[in-house]
Order: sequence, then structure tokens, then C-alpha cells
Amino acid sequence: MINSIDHLIVCVNDLEEAEENYTKLFGFNPVFRGEHIDLGTKNSIFNFKNTYLELLSSSGSGRGATFVNEALKKHGEGLAGMALNVNNVMDCLNYLRRKNYFVNEPIIGSEVNVDNSLNRKWKSLFLPPELSRGLFLFLIEHTEGLLGLADTFKDSSINKLDHIVINTNDGDGFIKVYRDVFKIRLSLDKVIEHWKKRILFFRTNSTTIEVIENNSSKDKSDNFWGLAWATKSIEESHKRLTDEGIEITPIKEGLKENTLVATLKSHTNNVPTLLIEHLS
Repeated sequence: MINSIDHLIVCVNDLEEAEENYTKLFGFNPVFRGEHIDLGTKNSIFNFKNTYLELLSSSGSGRGATFVNEALKKHGEGLAGMALNVNNVMDCLNYLRRKNYFVNEPIIGSEVNVDNSLNRKWKSLFLPPELSRGLFLFLIEHTEGLLGLADTFKDSSINKLDHIVINTNDGDGFIKVYRDVFKIRLSLDKVIEHWKKRILFFRTNSTTIEVIENNSSKDKSDNFWGLAWATKSIEESHKRLTDEGIEITPIKEGLKENTLVATLKSHTNNVPTLLIEHLS
């Protein structure tokens, strides 16, 4: 059912400032700057090998502006949404209705690139609470217009999303949705003894959805936590980021074997951010 994590949404107060931060962080410019007139929002998009990141801010009035303003008021800037890519939203709609989920008809979306007037269009299928589990989560089918992608990624730049971290108080409930309904492969279900926490890994399109079960309350709502971005050379990335004035911790061995990691301490607009290199 699900092809990939289509994109991630980071809500920000000042789009231009956030764009400058992430241009420095990623090592390349956004590929699309758009405005959703009907939604009352504007965005800046950075595209990668396996997903894209959308910086989103309010620019007027509409459903989108309401979402951004409420997210900023409740949580401040940060990771606020995730879209899952599908081939055909109508097929997904019928599939979910056969499983007795109440799902509304898809919503048609479009925007114009303010730099070159190119259009892109899509269909979004918003999910009921039993499937979204407290997250801003929806399915998307792109119907017109392609995002550009760098011909090559420099060794020092970010090239793909390694994983997204989501917190849950109900690991079994998460599995029932992401594995059993969304058909995303569950590759790991393990209790990490020194953390005393259960960890779930779901794999799609060379990306991991890492789920940490906290059992800290009876609230079964999930919440986004942070992102890990992959680089070909963490040493070169570390030097580039330091030269850009970005605060970053020293490089160290990661918890996963044959990885090196460093944590970003600035320029992330309140998104916990890890940099990772896989050595093999």
C-alpha cells in the first residue's frame, strides 16, 4: 500500500530564516518555493534521494494556516507532519473503507513555484484518528509536476533521510496500523535492555520509521520526535557545518554497528537532528 515516506513537514515562524538554516544544514538550496493560496500557507522544499522536507509557514487564512498556527502555539517550531506516498489514493480509499474505516474523499491540492511559475498538483487522503493515532498524517498521490533533484550530492551534503523517530505508548497498536493496514515491513521488534524500552523498526524505500515505546501514560497518541539524515562523509559534513557556524557535537560511534554519528545543536528549528554515516 505505502511506497515511501513521501515528505516531512516542519512548521516554522519565519520561512526565510528557516530556509537559510536548512540550506546551511543540508549543503544545497531548496528545489521549490511555493504558495498555497487557498490554504493560507507558503513553503520551501528540499528534495533528497528518498523523500523531501517541507518547511511550512502561515501566510494568510485557510485550513493550512490554521494547522500551522495551532502547531506553533501548542508545540512551537518543529516536526509537525508526515505524508506517505501511494500510487493511487482512490484505491487506498476503497481499501480502507472495506476495512470499515471512515475516510473522506481525497482533496485536490496544487501550488505554484514562485521562482519559475511551474505548477505541481497532488491528491491527499486524510486519515481517521484510528489510523493517524494523534499525528498529522496523510496519504498522497502526486499527479502533476516533478520536484527537481541535484544531479549529484557532494560528500559533505545530506543525501537522504536515514530515519524518523516517533514516540508511542502503544507499540502493539502502532504495529496493527503500520504493518497490518499500511503494509509497511516491520524489520525489528526488540526491547533494548539498557534503555528498558521497546524499539520497533519499520522499513520502506531505504528509510526507517523508528518507534520508541515509552509506556509513560495511558494516552495512546503518538508524537513525532526527531530526524536522522545520512551523509556520505560525516567528517566532511562536520567540517562544512562547523565552518557554517552550526553547532554540532563531536563525531562518535553510533549505537548501530558500523555507523558514525553527530548531533546538530543549532539551525534545526527545534527538530532533534542526528547526522549519520554508514561505514558499510
